[in-house]
Amino acid sequence: MSIVSGLRSPYVKTGRIVYFARMLDKIRLQHAGRLPAAEYAANLGQGFDARCCSLLRVGYDDLKTRTLAGDLSDAQLLAWAEERGGRRTDEECEVWNGFMMKRGWRDAAADVLARRIRESALEDKSIFTMFDYIDFDEGRDPVSARAWEIRD
Repeated sequence: MSIVSGLRSPYVKTGRIVYFARMLDKIRLQHAGRLPAAEYAANLGQGFDARCCSLLRVGYDDLKTRTLAGDLSDAQLLAWAEERGGRRTDEECEVWNGFMMKRGWRDAAADVLARRIRESALEDKSIFTMFDYIDFDEGRDPVSARAWEIRD
């Protein structure tokens, strides 16, 4: 996959949740024409994006529209989403973060992860989860950075 300047790791946390910042980056980069369409367009609003919006109980298109208005920071966009969908409990955020950071490790997505690792010729990397795969595929090393150690 391409290395896209300004596209953050899925491990990056906004407030209490992982992945949200990456979804916002994809929205902004796609709008600016800087997100490679062949690699990302088909999944915008799908997959992890859809799961994140489901957690927040907001529609992807609504979040996209609000994000592209350009007047709110990531933290403010999260607050906007929580105003509409309700604030998640600390436990819900902990479960979300744990699920997302471990997706692909001994679960229903394991076969997909293995296939993607092969397709990207990343068999020599220490990839255990989809987040690890995304980071290595985009030129980051989550293992050296210990990206899963979420810091507030």
